[in-house]
This record gives sequence, C-alpha cells and structure tokens, in this order.
Amino acid sequence: MLPSLPSVAESAAAGDTPPSVELISPRGIVLNPATNKVYAVDPGHKAVAIIDVAARTSRRVKVGDDPLAIAVNSVTNRVYVLNTTSGTVSVLDGKTDAVVATVNVGKWPYVLAANPAENKVYVSNIFSNVITIIDGATNTTKTVNAGSADAIAIDPKRNKVFLLGYEASSLIVLNGSDNALSRMPVGAMHLWGIALDETSATLYVTRIGNGDVVAIDENSNTFTPIGAGQLPCAVAVNEKTNTVYVANYGDDSVTVIDGVKRVAVTTVPVGSRPLAIAVDSQNNLIYVANMHGNSVTVIDGSSNKVVATLPAGSNPYAMALDAAGTALFVANLGEPSVTRIDLHWPGKNPIAETRPAFLPGMRVIVLTASSPYMR
Repeated sequence: MLPSLPSVAESAAAGDTPPSVELISPRGIVLNPATNKVYAVDPGHKAVAIIDVAARTSRRVKVGDDPLAIAVNSVTNRVYVLNTTSGTVSVLDGKTDAVVATVNVGKWPYVLAANPAENKVYVSNIFSNVITIIDGATNTTKTVNAGSADAIAIDPKRNKVFLLGYEASSLIVLNGSDNALSRMPVGAMHLWGIALDETSATLYVTRIGNGDVVAIDENSNTFTPIGAGQLPCAVAVNEKTNTVYVANYGDDSVTVIDGVKRVAVTTVPVGSRPLAIAVDSQNNLIYVANMHGNSVTVIDGSSNKVVATLPAGSNPYAMALDAAGTALFVANLGEPSVTRIDLHWPGKNPIAETRPAFLPGMRVIVLTASSPYMR
C-alpha cells in the first residue's frame, strides 16, 4: 500500500471524521519560478517553510492546520497552501510572503492546482464529488460537481484541467473557460500518477493495477499503454529530450520511456520504495526520492545510469529543484521537514561548497569530490 493515496482512508466515514491514514502530497514542496523561492509544508509548525535561494534567507509563515499541498501561479505571483484539517487555502503574496487571504474550501481538502491561463485554483476534497474553484482575482469560490480527484494536472496552453480519480477508468476534463465537463478514457481503474508534456500535448497516467503507463493524445483522446514496473506511482517528463520517467514503488525501479516511440527503453534500479521524480532538463539529470531508503537516486539522462545515491533525510516524498538546478529541496515526513542538497555537476563531477542551514534543524548535504555517494 502506498502512503499517499487518499482513497485508502475510506474506512473513515464521510463528514467530520478525519482520514484514517497520514496524507502526503507530491505537491508538498514547490518552486516559485517567478522569485526562485521554495515553499514546503511544515505541518508540525502549522506553517509553510519559505526558502529564498538567491538571498540565502528563510522563514516560516503560519497558515492553517495540517498544511498538505502547495500550488503557485507564477504569473500573478501568488502561492496557495492547502490546509487539510482547517478546510482552507491560505493565499500568500509571493513578493512579501504575507498571507493576504484565507479561503474556505470545505472539509478535508486534499489536492490543488493553479491555472495561470484563467487565474483560477482548483481544489478537491476527500469524501466529496465537488471541485472548488478559487478565483485568483477576488479569492471568491464556486463549485462544480465533477467527481472526486486524487490528482490534478493543468494544461494552461490549451486551458484544460485534468482530474484523476483512483477508482475511475477515465479522466474528467474540465474546460478552463466555461467549466464544461468531458471524459477522457484511460482503459482501466486504479490510476495514480499524472504528468503532462505540453510540447506534444501528451498526458502520461500510471495505472498501478496494470503495472503500466498510458500515453494519451490530448487532441484525439486516444491512448497507448506502455509497460512499466510494479505499482508505478509517479511520472515525470523531460520535454527537451522527450523522455518519460516512471517510479515503480513495488520493485524499486524507474522505467525510462521514449516519448516519440512510446515504448520503454530500459529499467533503472533505484532505492527502496521510490515515490517521487524531479527532472532537471537543463542538465539532463533525474532525481528519484526513495521513501523507505531515506535517499535520492540521481540518474544521468544521457546514459540512463545511476551516478549518485544521496542521503535525503527521513522518508523523502516530494522534491523541488531551484531554477538553476544547483540545489534540490526534499520534503520529509517528521522533523526536520526539509532537506537541502547542494548540486554542482560540471562534467557530472561534484564540486565541494559549504552552505549554511536555512531553517533551524534543516538538514544540509554538501557533495564533495570524494563523496562516497558518487558512482
């Protein structure tokens, strides 16, 4: 059983009963590309941790109870923090990092995503078939009966919102301009991870029951199944190389897929229980968070070989790279909630640098030329 699936909490009755499992989200840590700041949920402090990479400063800002996921609208420079127990979304000004609004979104919100094309934020709740839409200009809300979503992907170029439900055999597609609903078949139930290649208008959706990924053409709604490993739970795309990476939680591997041919080209062994993937397209490096291995595996995208296995704190479950690809920030379960790993890869060889800790107790890992983590 994967730890981040809200549907496993169905043993709790709908309504006031909280979910019966600890929830985590791949959106637990994000980069705001407009400011090169990293935002991470810090549920132990009922806060969001904010790290200004360029200024080398950090702070915690109080939000609601049990912050779980974050979305950024880099066009308006607004940051949205979903607070599960409070049933709210905190809205932060990305320049000052002050909370400028608190929006009620119903009980047990789980996932959110921002659509910069419409300046809207979409929120899904556990035990609910309603999607709450926040108007970014006014912070007012409206609801749409679109079904429960365990993941949301947005194509701002085509103004489409894709709602993925674990128990569904189709994606729900929401038109960003008029909220019209349609369905996109994916051929099987038990959907989990979703990623978008905007360049080719292709969606990639993992199906954990089938042990595969489907590549879906947005324009034709046709899909191609591609074999992966056991329990494929996360997927990411390098749009520069048109290569897709799938984390297989069940067999500790990553499947590498040729996005043009839509076939798997190799399988790369990684650490124990890989749960998240981050792609550095500039340097063609792929980072895999191994939740039970307490590590991050680094894959060279040009060779599909592992070049490093880095310590990453306790139970790493989500990651964010800074804009230059020189630092990787990892969300951890427990305390401290963030690990920072300095990354310098000229010729794929690290350079040692000393970096101060940002937050009290934050783990900071510095690579050296003789690092035992390198291969």
